[in-house]
Amino acid sequence: MDVIPLSVDRIPGLKGLLVMGEPYIRLRGSSDYWLYSQLFSSTCPLAVVGDQVIGAVLAFRGQDNPGEVYIQDVMTDPARRRNGVTRILLDFVERQATAWGCGRLFLTSEPDNQAAHEAWLALGFRNVPGDRIEHGVSVVSDYKGPGKHRAVYERLLLE
Repeated sequence: MDVIPLSVDRIPGLKGLLVMGEPYIRLRGSSDYWLYSQLFSSTCPLAVVGDQVIGAVLAFRGQDNPGEVYIQDVMTDPARRRNGVTRILLDFVERQATAWGCGRLFLTSEPDNQAAHEAWLALGFRNVPGDRIEHGVSVVSDYKGPGKHRAVYERLLLE
């Protein structure tokens, strides 16, 4: 397995992987992924075996708070899970964030995505206290807009 930054030629493979994450991952347009490959490739690593994209993390350094990196999407091919692919990709993002002097990686998840909740905790993230509990997970109401409640997770860096 190789870990490489997102590039234009890998967008079809990325989209083929991400569609497996529905309904929790919503596929974006090709132009969005083109922009990610041009502007954010250092925090958008792919795990590839030959021509196949088997894992991906799409993450972006904050514009308003450049000390944070937001992880938008994480996906590993279901046949490749529990083999460390996600951990390796997140380590790639963490190394870049640390090189920039960032102090925090964070992400959000649907409150009912129990598999993601367990994975984030196992990967060293903590569930940030919110204003209520859903499905045993702390949730921040309206985090992504009205009615878009999310579980928020963070991993502090540079401690």
